[in-house]
Amino acid sequence: MARVDIRRLDLGYFVRSAAEAGTPHARVEPVLAYLVRGPEGLLLFDTGMGEGDPGAEARYRPRRRGLVEALAAEGARPEDVDVVVNCHLHFDHCGGNPLLAGRPVLVQRKELATARAGDYTIDALVDFPGVRYEELDGEAEVWPGVRVIPTPGHTDGHQSLVVTGRRGTVVLAGQAYDVASQYASDEMARAAGCPDVPVPEWLERLAAFGPRRVLFAHDRSVWEGDAAARG
Repeated sequence: MARVDIRRLDLGYFVRSAAEAGTPHARVEPVLAYLVRGPEGLLLFDTGMGEGDPGAEARYRPRRRGLVEALAAEGARPEDVDVVVNCHLHFDHCGGNPLLAGRPVLVQRKELATARAGDYTIDALVDFPGVRYEELDGEAEVWPGVRVIPTPGHTDGHQSLVVTGRRGTVVLAGQAYDVASQYASDEMARAAGCPDVPVPEWLERLAAFGPRRVLFAHDRSVWEGDAAARG
């Protein structure tokens, strides 16, 4: 099994209203991307918050850390990135894509179609000079040990990334869950076979990989499996 290194990139934060978050008060959420370094090259999972929509600026009050700066902190440049995977195409996940023109961007076909239909995200982040999409219909192997898994819910075309290396498997879950505790609760219900708790069908598929850790786009907390807890 190859050695794979995963680094979290902090790309800023935004404020989600209480109504949208489903909480008694507004919630400040980080915007996190992940740089995957393996024998085949560099993969970037999500690219941060885009600009150009006054409505989004007023609604979410984003504070950005530039993708170039975040990559530089990990010894990389945009031109070093070989492939991009977006969990979905909302502005806070694909904002840096135009900086990576010419690189293949892996996205579910239904997600791209929805984004192109309008009233979904910032249009200039979807189609820009040099964009190069590779549309997927379901699961796909990106590289040996790196696999895209559809995880619909937040959007119909949402996808996560499963990365397996020498130290085990890590799931980059994007916004399949807003926070790690939600994932933990559903995973416990799945494992217990509790019929009173509905969980996503794809949760069983992720569990089949036996992940050591699950990482999220809007929560710095990390879910750890039993093997990870034992070190």
